[in-house]
Amino acid sequence: MDTSTTIAVIIFVGAYALIISEKVHRTIVGIFGAMLMILFGVIDQETAIHHIDFNTLGLLIGMMIIVNITSETGLFNFLAIWSAKKVKARPIALLVALSALTMVCSALLDNVTTVLLTVPITFSITAQLKVDVKPYLISQILASNIGGTATLIGDPPNIMIGSAVGLNFMDFVFNLTGITILIFIVVEFLLIAIYGKELRTQPELQEKIMRLDAKGQIADRALLKKCLLVIAFTIGLFVLHGCLGLETATAALTGAGLLLLITYTQNEHMIAKVLSKVEWLAIFFFAGLFVLVGALVETGVIKMLAAEAIKVTSGNEDATAMLILWMSAFASAFIDNIPFVATLIPLIKDMGEMGLANLDPMWWSLALGACLGGNGTLIGASANVVVASMAAQRGKQISFLGFMKVAFPIMILTILISSVYVWIRYL
Repeated sequence: MDTSTTIAVIIFVGAYALIISEKVHRTIVGIFGAMLMILFGVIDQETAIHHIDFNTLGLLIGMMIIVNITSETGLFNFLAIWSAKKVKARPIALLVALSALTMVCSALLDNVTTVLLTVPITFSITAQLKVDVKPYLISQILASNIGGTATLIGDPPNIMIGSAVGLNFMDFVFNLTGITILIFIVVEFLLIAIYGKELRTQPELQEKIMRLDAKGQIADRALLKKCLLVIAFTIGLFVLHGCLGLETATAALTGAGLLLLITYTQNEHMIAKVLSKVEWLAIFFFAGLFVLVGALVETGVIKMLAAEAIKVTSGNEDATAMLILWMSAFASAFIDNIPFVATLIPLIKDMGEMGLANLDPMWWSLALGACLGGNGTLIGASANVVVASMAAQRGKQISFLGFMKVAFPIMILTILISSVYVWIRYL
């Protein structure tokens, strides 16, 4: 290895170690690590900017703006109370209803935004029913990551894969939505078997929930109509973006721009409020991360790793797909799946250049492994960390080992189901 390659590896491994240790915030690690790559001459500024995937960043920013404006309408409170009343506030049925709501929202929005909106409602309803909130929170964590697997926009790894490979919204729907629905059903049955006996409440408390007015939760009907119209328009753009020759970021930012235009044309205070709620920490972390991985691409480290992976599987398509599925699942359980997927995308592309003819199974294996693997531990995905910290703020500690005891075996089962699916459908 030459000097610049050695420096690139040292900076990347050091950054990874700091991200895992959580001693320094990952956004700082991403930005500072990227700057070190440029300062030490591993990569120049122009090449570094070229490696930042602005399509991924634009898509995330656009969707965050749309969700932030929609949250002002009270729609998410309405959905939670409506779903609780639909199941007559029965605790076990409520577990499934709230999880299904989380899954659907995570597929159409993104899983971090979804849990930020659904978890406070879960606390409110479980407090009124006097049932333990933890089974509901664990179920929602699992559902958010399963739902995020189903579509292009549900989970950052899918956004990154779609952007890097040119896969559109409908490609993800056709290839992943069916299997994620099956996995969700299996997981809910398991959670009912684990927690069913604990989920009991008093009939008078159920009556109290039934008396709540779901429609009364809608704070701004005029704004809600505008939001639903723009969300439908944006999803339409996602579905058609391949035919229209548009990038996914263009679709999301068009929706965001249109919603801002028809809601807060001159209201500077509200525009500032909406934009301040965008998760800028995540956006800047992504930007730094793309530069860190770009430096590994430029120095040939990724190509070298691809050659080693092909050597391990002897270039066998079936073995390579299974290796990617299981390796990404275990890695994503213990480290954030975003840096891992950012590292693997160029690696899989290099496998194609080295003679692996059909890369389709590799991309779907990576998406399933990275998104579902995030369910393995409390730090496996951003949504998990967000739910745990929201629970801690309300005096309900979800322990790392307590969560892992339930979630890790479930994660292994979902990857087994995914292995069978990948094998039958692609191999």
